[in-house]
Amino acid sequence: MSQILRDLEVDLNQSSDASLTDLLKRMVPGYSGHRILRQSVDARRSARVPYWVYSIEVFENGEKPEIPNLDPDRLSRPLPASSTSRPLIIGTGPAGLFAAVRLVERGIPCTILERGSPGEKRIGQINRFWRYGELDPNNNVCMGEGGAGLYSDGKLITRIKSPFIPYVMDRLVRFGAPEEIRYLSNPHVGSDRIRRVIPKLRAFLLANGCEIHFDTPMKELILKQESTGGRSARAVGVRTYDGREFFSDHIVLATGHSAEDIFDSLEEQGVALEGKSFALGLRIEHPQVEINKIQFRDAWNHPKLGAANYRLADHDQNSGIGVYSFCMCPGGYVLSSGTEADGIVSNGMSNYNRNSPFANAAIVVSIDHEKRFGKDLRGGMKFRRKLEQAAYQATQTASPGTRALPVQKLTDFMKGRAGGAVPSSSPSGVVPTRLDLMLPPDLTERLRASIEAFHRKMKGFISENAQLHGVESRTSCPIRITRANDDLQSISHAGLYPAGEGAGYAGGITSAACDGVRIADQIFSVLSSQTAVLESESAKDV
Repeated sequence: MSQILRDLEVDLNQSSDASLTDLLKRMVPGYSGHRILRQSVDARRSARVPYWVYSIEVFENGEKPEIPNLDPDRLSRPLPASSTSRPLIIGTGPAGLFAAVRLVERGIPCTILERGSPGEKRIGQINRFWRYGELDPNNNVCMGEGGAGLYSDGKLITRIKSPFIPYVMDRLVRFGAPEEIRYLSNPHVGSDRIRRVIPKLRAFLLANGCEIHFDTPMKELILKQESTGGRSARAVGVRTYDGREFFSDHIVLATGHSAEDIFDSLEEQGVALEGKSFALGLRIEHPQVEINKIQFRDAWNHPKLGAANYRLADHDQNSGIGVYSFCMCPGGYVLSSGTEADGIVSNGMSNYNRNSPFANAAIVVSIDHEKRFGKDLRGGMKFRRKLEQAAYQATQTASPGTRALPVQKLTDFMKGRAGGAVPSSSPSGVVPTRLDLMLPPDLTERLRASIEAFHRKMKGFISENAQLHGVESRTSCPIRITRANDDLQSISHAGLYPAGEGAGYAGGITSAACDGVRIADQIFSVLSSQTAVLESESAKDV
């Protein structure tokens, strides 16, 4: 009978595999094998060298690790070839892709529409954006095959508790992600490796009967007025900008957090929407060696540790406003992003080896929609748009026509003064500006107070070498497409399944992928009931 051992410590200076094996032999004599459930580094204590910390499943008496069966049940009866029961998925970010994978594995092929191009072409357009400032509105860091986070970095950290997380990690490994994402406390694929995962995932879908239509942006829903389950209408299809129409009884809307034209269209068609709280701020960058020294102390250059990361949060009891780090990229790069010609957004990424000499993270302030925008549905959208335009304008005098990022040294931001810039990892370049004046005064003051708190937690966080980049505005979508808790369909339109970050039901790659899987299972449940009825009727005819 296997047993789980938690919080096992292994000296960093020893061979981790050998030391772990020796430890298990002492704790469980005669054990026959083990499986790592979780691995992390504990650098919090005062010891000179950090430790590996493991959770292990140990097998005894000749047992072998049992591989969990993560394969879902399949549809008992194939869909008719021309059936509108074939799901229609809009968007190939994590939610859309994993909805498609899950449905295919259940024997249900899908039709998929993607506004952008295949990933190989998308990265070419992104490189032109970074180098020459040329924006492709359908192929950029926020839009295109793979979605925003999945394609730019592949960080899989999540705070959700979902039964689908092992499934998502397993499928990513099957398509080429590193095996350790199953158990690392901070799983990460890397921008370089995720570019090899996406084409394999695409090939799997195509080989199993899916249709994928690239360069096909959705214009509007095709609606049918009918009273269904308390809803006033039903979504029966999608019309694209080139005039094509695609029909389905099940439309998964997974268009991401930056597709503002989709929200315009949904609002015009009466789809239920609501304002959603989100977070906004700046992206901070330090030399990686400084973060290593803060986190690992005397072991800062230990060859087994690699690039250190951090997770920070500060909550103001009086105002109730929180500030926290988000999308931390050890050994990474700060990226110029955005989806409009006159806007600039900062983002971050790192490759699998995390070998850049810089570390960056978003430092963002929570924005309460009701308190800040009241009943204005588009308040959050307009707020982030105004700041993105200000960021763009701040760079154009010194670097016209480019996508350079506006920056301010952290020490200058804290003291409210102008100054020069320090080296940055941004491939688009940087322009010194007063970010402290660009943000609303309350956000600036809240950031300053929290950065002081972060410095107390991580002595050295406020550094002459640290620099802020503006603006970090696409952490999540400020609008939610309201859906029911039971059938996951829009509360106003039957047949429409809002999914992932763009719908307001996820906050990262893993949570978006899990949301797509959850919706796929709901569609499978509906189709299974329908096929069961058909089988029953066929049996009666016989």
